[in-house]
Amino acid sequence: MVNTLLTVLAGALLSAGFAPLSLWWAVPIALALHMYCVNRCARPFLNVFIFAFTVNAIALHWTSIYVGSTPWIILAIGQGLLFTPLGLAKRFGIAYYPIFFIVLEEIRGQFPFGGFGWLRLAYTQADAPYRSIAAVGGAVALSATTLLIALCIFALSQSRLSFFPILPLLITLIPIHAQLQGSSNVLMIQGDVPQIGLDFNARATAVFFNHVAATKAALAEGGKVDFILWPENAVDVDPFTNTQVRATLDSFTYPMIIGAVIGSNGKLQNASIMWSKGGQEVYVKQHLTPFGEYIPLRSLAAEISPLAVSVEDFSPGTTSKIFTIKEARIAPVICFELLDDRLLSNAGKNSNLIVVQTNSATFGKSPESLQQLAISRVRAIEHQRNILSVSTTGVSAVIDYKGNVDNQTRMHESAHIFTSTALINSQSPRDRAGNWALVGVLIWLLIICAGPLRRYY
Repeated sequence: MVNTLLTVLAGALLSAGFAPLSLWWAVPIALALHMYCVNRCARPFLNVFIFAFTVNAIALHWTSIYVGSTPWIILAIGQGLLFTPLGLAKRFGIAYYPIFFIVLEEIRGQFPFGGFGWLRLAYTQADAPYRSIAAVGGAVALSATTLLIALCIFALSQSRLSFFPILPLLITLIPIHAQLQGSSNVLMIQGDVPQIGLDFNARATAVFFNHVAATKAALAEGGKVDFILWPENAVDVDPFTNTQVRATLDSFTYPMIIGAVIGSNGKLQNASIMWSKGGQEVYVKQHLTPFGEYIPLRSLAAEISPLAVSVEDFSPGTTSKIFTIKEARIAPVICFELLDDRLLSNAGKNSNLIVVQTNSATFGKSPESLQQLAISRVRAIEHQRNILSVSTTGVSAVIDYKGNVDNQTRMHESAHIFTSTALINSQSPRDRAGNWALVGVLIWLLIICAGPLRRYY
């Protein structure tokens, strides 16, 4: 009973690493406590499930705001089950805990339905002093580092202290110099919606004119502008078919990057469009949100929530796109795509600026937006790119390539940000390594955890 209570405590402590608390230091302590619990329990797989369910139920509670508790509980149970092989650490030794954890984290990022890596350990570490390791080995290296620090804490509880697992932190002492290539003056618009909730897009024209009004008010201030950035779903009326919307967009003298819902061959598509009088370029979101933009297992989902019936499946895009405005080569990333390592790697390699367009209206004033902001901060470090993250309702933010937030808005208010953002021409070591970054992290873990430490843990 005591061990179970400690396991629940470990899960709750780990959830504190995510917004709204964002206590990065709580995460390695929580993991060390869970290592202790697994090491002394008789039913390790059940123990891991309890731990994982607790983490997911607390950190993902925002998923229940408008759809009810059933989908939230199912998500927490499903994610908990995907954690359970971590119980093998009891059989093989706690030294293997970081290896099993990382492998399972990578699997959850891919499976099922394209994966759900929202609660990746790395995304709790945006304020950690060792966060720069993500630029070398990627988000997976930041997760692994957190686990190895936890292993050292666990070792201390067993009177077997060793600093060998955290020797790779010396990498963070090596400076990574970003090569700047000019700058771009951007006006970011957070137009807000009339009312947050699932039916925000029932007032799509109102949302559009909110962004029009906010843009005109900002331009009246006279700031320098190379392009205007609007969020996902700012234009939920197809601008290619609606003459009023098209004419309004054409009335702006600056190029715009807008988030819009468009129709193609009878299918809805979530798009980022570079709009100017001279023409338009379109990027269509490739990694759609399961149960949000399309419904897997629709008949079963409808039994769980009647809202599933009303969701019309979107059609995904198949290619990436780089928008060019003066010296800026801009990679658009739409909301859920932040979790896709492949898409972010391509963005980092081919752009000198990344823009994240998102819409948090369907999650109210929950921690969802702040959790997404933390993900964007880690991605900025990982790919050594300044990131402009803009939301319909907030939080919108300017993030530099070191993961610092230079400016941000508040939730559920109309706001704008003028920013002069540096364009970065160099690539991070992680992007130069490509998929070898993951291979390198796994080899690193095997050397550390399955080698000399095996006899002690």
